[in-house]
Amino acid sequence: MPFNRPIPGGKPRSKVPGGVEAVVNAEKLMQIALLLPSSVGVGWLLGAWGDSYFHQTWMTIAGIIFGSVSGLVYIIRMAITSERDSRPGIKTGSGPESGSSDTKS
Repeated sequence: MPFNRPIPGGKPRSKVPGGVEAVVNAEKLMQIALLLPSSVGVGWLLGAWGDSYFHQTWMTIAGIIFGSVSGLVYIIRMAITSERDSRPGIKTGSGPESGSSDTKS
């Protein structure tokens, strides 16, 4: 039977140093401030283009609504991910290290 090294019990090392990690996290959170206005702006521009190209009057409003909803969904997902990454000791997944025991005898 081959020998497998045990899984280390400590917290895995971060890929970036401590000071740089804080800057990376701040940059991720600053994206939230820029993402919503830019997604609404892109939706507005695409809706205005659709108004002029297809000769409709409702596409600008639909573009603004679509841009705001898609921006909010992405911001919520980003905030949840950022919060999950900032908490120490939370494991996600369904591997053997997460506590699932599907062994047959």
